[in-house]
Amino acid sequence: MINLRCIGRSFRYCLNARTYSISTSAATAKAIAADGNGDRIKVQPKLSRNTPGSTGSAVVAGGSKNPIVAAAFASLRSDENGREDSVASGSDAKQDVQIDEMIMKANTVAELLAVSDVTKVNRKQALKIVSILAEWSSIKKVNLSDFENDSRFVELCSLLGRTGTQRTAGGARTNAGGPSAKSTELQGDDLQTVLGITANDEAAKLIAGLTLPQMIKVMSSLAAKKKRSIPLLRSLSFNIASSPGQLNLKECGDLLYAMACLNFRDVVLTGRICADVDRELAKNTDKMAPIVSVLTSLGMLRYRDGAVLDNLCGWIASHHELCKPTQLGSLLLSLATLNYEPISMDTIKAKLVANVSENDFIRSTDWLNTVWSLTILNCVSGEQLSSVLNADFFRRLQDERRGNLQPSMKIKLLNMAAAAKRVPGAKESLLATHRAELFVPFEPSKDKRVLVTGMLDALKSLIPSESMVKISQTTTMGFTIDAECVLDKKCLPLPVDKEHEQGTRIALLVHDYHDMCQGPHVALNGIQALNMRLLEQEGYTVLSIPYNEFSTSDKLLKRVEYLQKKFKSIVTSKQ
Repeated sequence: MINLRCIGRSFRYCLNARTYSISTSAATAKAIAADGNGDRIKVQPKLSRNTPGSTGSAVVAGGSKNPIVAAAFASLRSDENGREDSVASGSDAKQDVQIDEMIMKANTVAELLAVSDVTKVNRKQALKIVSILAEWSSIKKVNLSDFENDSRFVELCSLLGRTGTQRTAGGARTNAGGPSAKSTELQGDDLQTVLGITANDEAAKLIAGLTLPQMIKVMSSLAAKKKRSIPLLRSLSFNIASSPGQLNLKECGDLLYAMACLNFRDVVLTGRICADVDRELAKNTDKMAPIVSVLTSLGMLRYRDGAVLDNLCGWIASHHELCKPTQLGSLLLSLATLNYEPISMDTIKAKLVANVSENDFIRSTDWLNTVWSLTILNCVSGEQLSSVLNADFFRRLQDERRGNLQPSMKIKLLNMAAAAKRVPGAKESLLATHRAELFVPFEPSKDKRVLVTGMLDALKSLIPSESMVKISQTTTMGFTIDAECVLDKKCLPLPVDKEHEQGTRIALLVHDYHDMCQGPHVALNGIQALNMRLLEQEGYTVLSIPYNEFSTSDKLLKRVEYLQKKFKSIVTSKQ
């Protein structure tokens, strides 16, 4: 009687359970105690679905062997498959939280690696474990040799994207945890662990465990993927700059190019690269490509180091017979961008520039850049200018670009047309026929607008009359004048629209960070230097206002005093 009553009571309970929103099977999920040490528990909350003949129902029913109760629970489970899925996913989330807690509470290598023994970890959790181990290794809390051959660590690395085996130099495959693991080379996809991780802070922690060639590969891959992760780039730059290994010329060029593509500037890393370039340059006897690559990247970064540029250009001058016309074009473009004339420039002019012509270049744009660069370096000939400032060359440019010339190309043509007025033998016939097509609307950047506004506020305090000042004057030379005024000998303003024989016409140009070259020798870049020279040829006295001397965060009075001091200096020098 007692047994029948118990069975009946259980049966009624199971039937009533149909009205609950959560299956009664979920309430019976439990943790299985770990083995003897009792340090960890293995969490197994996800239950498998029952199939005919399965004993899973009896287990779920609290271990009961009664066939009636088992059948009742089996019936409930078959009716509530959808509900079970949601419960299982909730249990998974709970399991993840428990595993995360276990990882954070671990204080030793053994405790961390034991997590993967106790339960199955996902990619994110494996990343946390490896990151912690990498951090401990970098601060000398543990030694890499303590765990690098541990099978559990190898398994975690495999989960993060490393292959289970590695290829030796001879092509044979060996076990990653074997005795020859240290001598093996990583597969092509081994660094996807770092590149594919979205958690940038976690990925940055893994960089310290990479070799110097691997870090260079990561940097190049980031540039190829256009992935500008600042935490990752900072970690890479720090570890590469502090690495004891020496970079060869190709690695120097690859790093500089990656930094330029990612618009990532790091003075310490660039200085380290330049130091290695100087050391490696003496070993190079016949390879022109890495030299030009380094020069091109320095130009893209606007990094102006006179010693490095002199050494690189000196090597090219000494091996001028190896320099191709396109490489000469890249060299001249970099020097023009950096506004730098090396000590070997006379040799480069005599041995290379004097022999180059438009026929040496396949694309008209390359010849355009070469002549423009020579214009900035103030060593262009009238014949070279005449070759680009005519309607036929302009038509060829349009054909190459399918009628869509970039604004930068139009600006270069305008620059050269203005410079041609002072170059003997130069013939300019382009503006007469294509002036409208060469028009370029000038829109300063947000940072530059702020600086210009700050300058104009100070200028209006000195010269309040609008008839005495012109602002944002568009020229036919390829740039705008931020402000223009005329001062007499007593530094008093004169009407700007009239000519004054005794007056000094001043053009004010504001220069922000992007108008300057960085590095040991900070200076205006070549474009801005050319603009100033063209204005001086037109009779202006140019006042450059660089961002590192004039700040909008300064009080108005300080900015006014800055301009007043500059004006007095200009007027005094003219007397």
